[in-house]
Amino acid sequence: MDPVLIGRWQFGITTVYHFWMVPLTLGLGLLVAILQTMYHRTGNEMWLRATKFWGKLYLINFIMGVATGIVQEFQFGMAWSEYSRFVGDVFGAPLAMEALIAFFLESTFLGLWIFGWGRLNRKVHLGVLWAAVIGSWISAYFIIVANSWMQHPVGVEIIDGRPQMVDVGAVLMNNTAWAAYTHTLAGSVAVGGAFLLGIAWYHLWRRRVDGIDTVDEKTGRVIVGSAPEVPGRDEKDHTVWYKSLRIGAWAAVIAFVFVAITGDIQAKLMYEQQPMKMASAEGACHDGTEFSVLTIGNLASNECNDVTPVIEIPGLLSFLANGDFDTDVPGVNTLIPEYQEKYGTHLPEGDQYGAYSGQEVDYQPLMIVTYWGFRLMIGFGVLGAAAAVYALIVTRKGTVPRSKFLSRLALWGIAAPFIANSAGWVFTEMGRQPFVVAPNPDPSGIDGVFLYTAAAISPSVSAAEMLFSLIALTLIYGVLMVFELKLIMAYSRGGVVSAMPEIDKANYKPTVDKSDDDVLSFAY
Repeated sequence: MDPVLIGRWQFGITTVYHFWMVPLTLGLGLLVAILQTMYHRTGNEMWLRATKFWGKLYLINFIMGVATGIVQEFQFGMAWSEYSRFVGDVFGAPLAMEALIAFFLESTFLGLWIFGWGRLNRKVHLGVLWAAVIGSWISAYFIIVANSWMQHPVGVEIIDGRPQMVDVGAVLMNNTAWAAYTHTLAGSVAVGGAFLLGIAWYHLWRRRVDGIDTVDEKTGRVIVGSAPEVPGRDEKDHTVWYKSLRIGAWAAVIAFVFVAITGDIQAKLMYEQQPMKMASAEGACHDGTEFSVLTIGNLASNECNDVTPVIEIPGLLSFLANGDFDTDVPGVNTLIPEYQEKYGTHLPEGDQYGAYSGQEVDYQPLMIVTYWGFRLMIGFGVLGAAAAVYALIVTRKGTVPRSKFLSRLALWGIAAPFIANSAGWVFTEMGRQPFVVAPNPDPSGIDGVFLYTAAAISPSVSAAEMLFSLIALTLIYGVLMVFELKLIMAYSRGGVVSAMPEIDKANYKPTVDKSDDDVLSFAY
């Protein structure tokens, strides 16, 4: 068994699972803050209902995100200790800032928001939510700064064989970090928008199916009804879902525009900083300007002789890389000799590499992962944006079609931006191989700042121990995923009453407006 391969699987599984929580926290948090801002400005109970409903789902996801994120830090020290030694002098600053500034800000103010309903001044209560959301966005920035240094190391000097930070400003202002950060935030807002759209569509469809809302045959406009015998199914309930759907759809569309812009910037930087990653993502074995829409063959073999592009767009690859349509982009066959000349054909000999000492280095990442990861990211992003545009068009008259198929499609559509975000993350990380810290190819950059993945694993951890932790963490995360999905589905189906039980007069429960309130009633 290969401990490096097992360790990569372990970190990949736990990271991708945790990353499912991250964009929803970042995107949904912003939208909940906007909803509460509308309530603060108008005093309309409809906005309060929307805030509390979506806020409850936000809290469930936030808690799971914290629980799954803690494991990452333990893996750095236990499974990847050599990596931690190499990057520790650089990572210490941004990760300490994330913990001491961003996470404390985020968690403290989120706690004040949870317990502050009816206790804090309304303006202050709104402010603590915005502080929590801003804290989560700052937290994401510091994490991405650390990750981006692995993609493009800057601001350091090699001292005694290890990089030591000499310019914190260069690390924090790394152009790779800013491109990745803005791209991640835009993708997160798309996730939050799709979440609102899908669940709100379902509730509007239920109102149609249950006969609460009807449609005027002449105008096609909705006739909003009420079901007094069912708690919360009144006119305000319709407005909650309709406004949520429209806000979510607009958020998804606007976010996609920024995803495209920031993605183009990020792609151009990748061509400069990690040309092999982008060449592999395009299946570009030879120099050229053509973008491959579809390549057939055995991508899994990682051999250029086994793949053939069948649909290409002339000039597009050059535009993505250079901003013009006629500059050849180097392909895999051109780049491999360049990498071998710069970094060697074999891993160095020595105890640091263990059984890998002297092995030949394959500088081409897995083409099947980078090629399809890149296309899944773009494809599902476009699908999500198209669905949001369709939702805006079809709901102009106040409700959704009475179609079970479209309702299910809307719910499944929530997954589209999640898949796009996950595929993009896998592409970014897998495309860096065989490096865990990729070299900086800029001639004016820093020489010698890179680390092979084979040298990053903990030498004292056996393959059997790594395999046991991989199986254990996968099972635990699987159980957590089931619990989160069950909680989100249960509260989503329950509608506004699940977050505001006081609406159900028949089953009265103390509220945040009463002196005898259970302070956790909103949180749970």
